[in-house]
Amino acid sequence: MTTDAPSILVMAGTGKTGRRLVRTLRATGRHVRAASRSGEVRFDWSRPATWQPALAGASAVYLLAPEDPALAADFVTQAVDSGVGRFVALSGRGIDQIGDFSPGMVAAEEAVRKSGVQWTILRSNNFSQNFSEDMWRQPLLDGRLALPMGATPEPFVDAQDIADVAATLLTSPGHHEQVYDLSGPRALTFAAAVAMIAEATGRPIRYVQLTPEQYRAELLAEGLPPEVVTAMDVLFAGMRAGHLAEPADGVRRVLGRDPLDFDTYVARAAAAGAWS
Repeated sequence: MTTDAPSILVMAGTGKTGRRLVRTLRATGRHVRAASRSGEVRFDWSRPATWQPALAGASAVYLLAPEDPALAADFVTQAVDSGVGRFVALSGRGIDQIGDFSPGMVAAEEAVRKSGVQWTILRSNNFSQNFSEDMWRQPLLDGRLALPMGATPEPFVDAQDIADVAATLLTSPGHHEQVYDLSGPRALTFAAAVAMIAEATGRPIRYVQLTPEQYRAELLAEGLPPEVVTAMDVLFAGMRAGHLAEPADGVRRVLGRDPLDFDTYVARAAAAGAWS
């Protein structure tokens, strides 16, 4: 394979889905550019001068939305002008029902739809890996995960399933103008998820139910910006309303197999020392 072969640009190439997608594509011999602020290819949403070098030679892009919605359209336009002919954009499931919890995702979806080239949108549930790689890992290590979720279940989706779906969409025909909802095969409550992790690790971990007001107060006390706290509040309100509770069929539609179950994820993560 030559260095000037058409490549796939994977944004957030060191992130939960990005690094798995890079590994999956390279295992099939694809030429991949893993882009991030600290990755193989320098890319920073806040520094537009890094966009064009990252796009050089790319024929397809795995797009993770910027936090600033004003940047999405400019990037997509620049990418198309550079020769990109296909986008696979990762977005959030329930974005139509929950409301404006992620303006960047809304803008990215709109930008790829208007790009004039092939596009596919992936709308995912919360990642299983949120429990083991960031977000909820430290609270679990501290023995207490406290959220305003109640008894509404969530079919958490494994990041590798998202990567496998994205790899197929980036390299195969037949998915133009499609939106796929991605989830795990069954829904379970956060309390049940925490109990499974506690059992697998032998650690004393408890789930604590918070009111929305208590949750906002805890996030603010941790130093999160008010706009982030508001976005999380909107997201959890939509989750409590059940907008993400039903398992989706996107993984099966694309890959022809069931998505990975949360039990399997927990067993593998525990064996790898995720909560040690």
